[in-house]
Amino acid sequence: MAAQAAPPPPPEQKMMVAIDESECSHYALEWALRNLAPRRLILFTVQPFSPLSYLPAGSPRAVGPSVASPELIRSVTEHQRQLAQALVDKAKAICAEHGVDAETAIEVGDPKETICEAAEKLNVDLLILGSHSRGPIQRFFLGSVSNYCSHHAKCPVLVVKKKE
Repeated sequence: MAAQAAPPPPPEQKMMVAIDESECSHYALEWALRNLAPRRLILFTVQPFSPLSYLPAGSPRAVGPSVASPELIRSVTEHQRQLAQALVDKAKAICAEHGVDAETAIEVGDPKETICEAAEKLNVDLLILGSHSRGPIQRFFLGSVSNYCSHHAKCPVLVVKKKE
């Protein structure tokens, strides 16, 4: 009888945790680190579009919007970039405490669409999101990133909901 070769080990799954400044996304990250022990992890955040293409003018007599100065737009955009970088740096430090050397990625755009696009572009095997636990009315007006991603991502999506 010939000895059977052991099957090859499964490839390392590439997981992506979408994070923002909320407690629920940090909970999802901690949960994934404790329960899934990822070896390949991407920490992903979305820097929102700068809402400065038009700003109300400072003059009380101004009737309509005025175009924001390029310096102001650059300043606000740079501040948003720094906040996003600080967010992924903090999450990366949490990963390091669990012995995981995570990659980081920051994109600019609408969170729902940008997360799904990044998961596909980065060839992610599992997308992990936190749930904000919004009620149906809030979801209707604000939208639900986790709901959108669970329907539009091209990979499996795990939504982690914090126990109350």
